[in-house]
Amino acid sequence: MKRVFLMLMLATIFLPVAAQVNPKVQSKMDQQAKAIEPRVIEWRRHLHQNPELSNRETQTGAYIAAHLNSLGLKVQTGIAKTGVVALLETGKPGPVIALRADMDALPVTERNSLPFASKVKTTYNGQETGVMHACGHDSHVAILMGVAEILTKNKADLKGTIKFIFQPAEEGAPVGEEGGASLMVKEGVLQNPKVDVIFGLHISSVTPLGKLTYRPGGILAAADNYSVKVIGRQAHGSTPWMSIDPIVVSAQIINGLQTIISRQTELTKEAAVITVGRMNAGIRENIIPEEAFFAGTIRTLDTEMQDKIHEKIKLTATKIAESAGAKAEVTIRRGTPVTYNDPALTQQMVPSLQRAAGSENTLNINAITGAEDFAYYQKEIPGFFFFVGAMPPDTDPDKVPSHHTPDFMIDESSFVTGVKAMLNLTLDYMNKPKK
Repeated sequence: MKRVFLMLMLATIFLPVAAQVNPKVQSKMDQQAKAIEPRVIEWRRHLHQNPELSNRETQTGAYIAAHLNSLGLKVQTGIAKTGVVALLETGKPGPVIALRADMDALPVTERNSLPFASKVKTTYNGQETGVMHACGHDSHVAILMGVAEILTKNKADLKGTIKFIFQPAEEGAPVGEEGGASLMVKEGVLQNPKVDVIFGLHISSVTPLGKLTYRPGGILAAADNYSVKVIGRQAHGSTPWMSIDPIVVSAQIINGLQTIISRQTELTKEAAVITVGRMNAGIRENIIPEEAFFAGTIRTLDTEMQDKIHEKIKLTATKIAESAGAKAEVTIRRGTPVTYNDPALTQQMVPSLQRAAGSENTLNINAITGAEDFAYYQKEIPGFFFFVGAMPPDTDPDKVPSHHTPDFMIDESSFVTGVKAMLNLTLDYMNKPKK
């Protein structure tokens, strides 16, 4: 009996304890989130009309910094080239919580009738193009600007320190430059003071309005790039038997790469993708060239599978080329790692999302093969990344424009849900830090 009693006592000791958050404070902040909604929409529209590409977000950074300075926060600019970081110090003991938003736009020409549509043009990789917030980073910035204002107003009800991170170049730095989350980490954004946890969100044009979605573990894939140069023998197009045709060999390799996924990868464990996105060969119709080149992306959600797929790509390409008397030179460049939600942290914070959107609107989803450089923060400290549904209600789900497209569209009424979610995560964590 004593043993049973002791076990019950131990079980009670280790039961999760609810975060001691003042309901009046939560209610007040929810009301403030609704009140600030028009301004969040205004900020987003300004940013949408004035998009800037990765590592070029100078006006965006200045716009953010002006707002943060108006709140009386400690503001640093020029971090990772154009990034902005602000510190809210409550003066009371508690954790250091980081909240992150990305700032950059894409080389996409906007194609819709929005009154605040982007008209910005630029030259990207030698080609004329428009510039557009075609992935919703403008909304991420506006949401975090709203969160910063509300938390600052309620400083007396908070404890610990909050670090607001406005990050450039999530879409990748220009060729030959560093940038994004990896450079922010390198420049010490998670130090001085040392950050305990980081939260981030992403608007989603393909998720129904009002839904918040998450996943413990790998929620977004690692994104690696590869390239293959096939070296054969040049010949006249009328005498292919005198050549070693690198185009035909490349086609065989490309088909072979698909069997790595369909026949050699344990897809019941995690999803994986190998895509060929670029191919170049030849200069004239009646000349079989000496070389062919193709390149693409690799998406994985498990590091062991990632390593295995890399080796399989090298093996498949070199051996198929050898069988034809050609040579294949394979280059694989590791990129953004898996965006990995700490499982214990995720379990702890799901109630915060449920309070923001309702339990019925907070959904555990399957992994996504897109990538997010938020992963670099998560390699250093526990982090939680989630999605905010923003698909317009009158949109056909089968025809909704996806991210990174000219017709990308989101419903701005989703922003208040994002603001509430970030506020709830911050309040709950500062009152019950993860051990």
